[in-house]
Amino acid sequence: MVEDLVVTLAAAGSAGVVYLAMAARVVKQYERGVLFRLGRVAGEVRPPGLNLIIPFVDRLQKVNMQIVTLPIPAQEGITRDNVTVRVDAVVYFRVVDASSALIKVEDYKFAVSQMAQTSLRSIIGKSDLDDLLSNREKLNQGLELMIDSPAVGWGIQVDRVEIKDVSLPDTMKRSMARQAEADRERRARIINADAELQASKKLAEAAQQMSGTPAALQLRLLQTVMAVAAEKNSTLVLPIPVELLHFLERGGQPSLTEKPEKPEKPEKPEKPETGEQDREPAAHTDGGPHPG
Repeated sequence: MVEDLVVTLAAAGSAGVVYLAMAARVVKQYERGVLFRLGRVAGEVRPPGLNLIIPFVDRLQKVNMQIVTLPIPAQEGITRDNVTVRVDAVVYFRVVDASSALIKVEDYKFAVSQMAQTSLRSIIGKSDLDDLLSNREKLNQGLELMIDSPAVGWGIQVDRVEIKDVSLPDTMKRSMARQAEADRERRARIINADAELQASKKLAEAAQQMSGTPAALQLRLLQTVMAVAAEKNSTLVLPIPVELLHFLERGGQPSLTEKPEKPEKPEKPEKPETGEQDREPAAHTDGGPHPG
């Protein structure tokens, strides 16, 4: 009798252990459990820890509540200013309602991926190339809003969307490089012109200051000669004052008080002497011609 009781208790204990093994479910800290009883959601979402279910009747499905990093494949599109680009991005999202993520959408990760690709293509078509390159923060916010709007009904919250890279055609890269080079050259010329203007003003002030004391100009000339000679050059450049050049130029020009000499008139050529001179026949006393 006692032996039968012991065997019965052992069998019951074994059955209880097997039942507990089949009914026990452990939910991790970063997970939540959704219980389906005969195909219907039963009760609240199961918290982390040990949870018991009815074997062959209940089914506990776990949902990861961690932030998921989902890369968006590179999408090729045409911007608003007719430039072909390839843009890839990354989406950070997490599940906030485990029941909705399992019931309202078949595969929430695939759904978020397809929605992100479609939204990225739409953003590319609505934006200019300059916005994609320099105003990414605004585009990230717009892309996040487009993905988050339908995802809210799926129990998913989009935390952040980032555009990673924008690939441009080689011709566009060369054009942008030429544009940047031209812009930098323009700014360099403006800076050089501004420097020349400021230097000319300072030089004018220095010249005005030195004009009152000629010795200062001579000292400056000697300083320049010393600076050139200190470089160990075989050729010494000696600057000549501009006033000396003006003096030499005035010395080479004729004076305004002197009148230019008038050119002499050429003398008339003398007639050649001949042996016989033309003479008129002398008139006869009676009025006739003189006989020869």
